[in-house]
Amino acid sequence: MKLIPLITENWKVDGGTAFGVVPKVIWNSIIPADEHNLVNTTCRVMLVEDGRRLVLIDTGMGTKQDEKFFSHRHLFGPRGLVSALNQAGYEPGQITDVLFTHLHYDHVGGAVMRTGDGPELVFRNARHWVSASQWDWAMNPNKREKASFLPENILPLKELGCLNLIDAEGPFCDHIALRIFNGHTRGQIIPVIDYNGITVVYTADFLASSAHIPLPWIPSYDIEPLISLEEKELFLHEAADKGFVIVLEHDYFVEAITVALTPGGIRLAETGTLAELIAMKHQSVMSQAITRGKI
Repeated sequence: MKLIPLITENWKVDGGTAFGVVPKVIWNSIIPADEHNLVNTTCRVMLVEDGRRLVLIDTGMGTKQDEKFFSHRHLFGPRGLVSALNQAGYEPGQITDVLFTHLHYDHVGGAVMRTGDGPELVFRNARHWVSASQWDWAMNPNKREKASFLPENILPLKELGCLNLIDAEGPFCDHIALRIFNGHTRGQIIPVIDYNGITVVYTADFLASSAHIPLPWIPSYDIEPLISLEEKELFLHEAADKGFVIVLEHDYFVEAITVALTPGGIRLAETGTLAELIAMKHQSVMSQAITRGKI
């Protein structure tokens, strides 16, 4: 089994929007803003290969929007999902499943490309999955969230016959289970991956970066911030208790983390690449087994 994080694009976002009610004097000391109040972010998607299926979780922004659209996102550095796949040794035709955590433009845009004959799927052999509640939400968007649901990203998924809707939490395939959270947007899917006994969680916009661990640090994007608060508190306590490795979709500086329960509450424990943290977890399990005389 392989877990491969891939960067589709780096960009900048307004720091105040990213951290909600938290004052700039506080968040700026952790993630410094530039002269325009923008902070670096990224789109980090995830490839899961289990020997039978090749699952791509989220697809980044894509390239089909116009110059005005991208000028507001302040892209920098290398970009492109297909090139990232190629560099990892894969081709789009190998993807069996595309799993969208939700349908905001920076999570779904890379699944559809524009050609002279109209929209086409980038991953032509794949089934594309999203929660039924998120699909319904995106089809009838509220005015606050409408700009994040772009019809040219979403409608072709149904028109081209690849769309599959997920009705409830539970198993997705042999090594992936799905949970659903509603604070950021209705019906956001969070994949929970069993990697040789280690639980790896891809938190998408539910926990966008390592800076969002403190409970009040909730982005202004979230439609239900109090629900986000409750969901995050429960999840982080579970993550600390069970030793989850968390992969961060939007953290420009940190790929993966673990958290720990301290007298002061949930705090960041380790940071590193996904491979590094998995190796640390395996080493810890081996050490415990040796201590108990099982090896």
